[in-house]
Amino acid sequence: MIVLKSVYVRFVSIIILASIGVTIMISSLPISSDTCRCEAPVEHDKQHERFQSSFQEVSTSDKPKLAILVPFRDRFDELLRFAPHISAFLNRQQISFHIFVLNQNDRFRFNRASLINVGFLHVKHRYDYIAMHDVDLLPMNDNLKYKYPAEGPLHISGPEFHPKYHYPTFIGGILLLKVEHYQSLNGMSNRYWGWGLEDDEFYVRIKEAGLEVFRPQNITTGPQNTFLHVHDRLHRRRDTTKCYNQRDVTRRRDRETGLNTLRYSIAKRHELTVDQVPVTVLNIDLECDRSQTPWCECDGKNDGKTRQESKKQV
Repeated sequence: MIVLKSVYVRFVSIIILASIGVTIMISSLPISSDTCRCEAPVEHDKQHERFQSSFQEVSTSDKPKLAILVPFRDRFDELLRFAPHISAFLNRQQISFHIFVLNQNDRFRFNRASLINVGFLHVKHRYDYIAMHDVDLLPMNDNLKYKYPAEGPLHISGPEFHPKYHYPTFIGGILLLKVEHYQSLNGMSNRYWGWGLEDDEFYVRIKEAGLEVFRPQNITTGPQNTFLHVHDRLHRRRDTTKCYNQRDVTRRRDRETGLNTLRYSIAKRHELTVDQVPVTVLNIDLECDRSQTPWCECDGKNDGKTRQESKKQV
């Protein structure tokens, strides 16, 4: 009887200790997703911060932070090549940066300038300077420095180095500006739907503001080996259609549109990794005021007729 009582006491003790252990283990686990739905935005911000910190392994906190703004639509194969390349390239320069893919999500014609405007508004409070960066242009020469452009816009892909464009006022491809300068310029014009000319108009804005465009110095490579241009013009034909009075309007300096007239919404934000490189993708829906830019949608079938009509509108 004494033996049975002793066994019973030990059994009860074991049960009590086990219960205490299970309670401690449960209390240390995170709460279920059903009880923390209200905290989802906070967790999203923490996740983004983890992406940022993991990406800037070689950076120090006191360095200027660069936002790489990549206007984008249906270029996923090029993005898979771009992200790891630019990551390795800028890590060698110990640049503190993050990639933002500005994906045009709406049905309108591609609008590179408006996408860059959206990206700027999204990053201007957290970054010191931006790079307007084509996804199909990869720098190959390590002497192309993506340094903070304190004195004025820094055009990395100068006309003497670009594989295709060589006219003196060219500022497309890769252009760096500090946040204050881009803001003072009111960003880029929102009138350029389709391909081309938005960077030429932006050059006029820069010169009228009294800013000097700087370009890399002492580069010994040339148009054939300074950059890799991965654009396939046969499979990715550029939208060069002109309709309504688009030709007339887009030849002029736009003094009306920019950051302060931009109309858009962000449908979704994604945090991705491309070959272990963190990338933020913004799905952007642009809005079109057809009374101002009816060419945000056109098929070009009656271009000659609409150009005659446009003379009456100008």
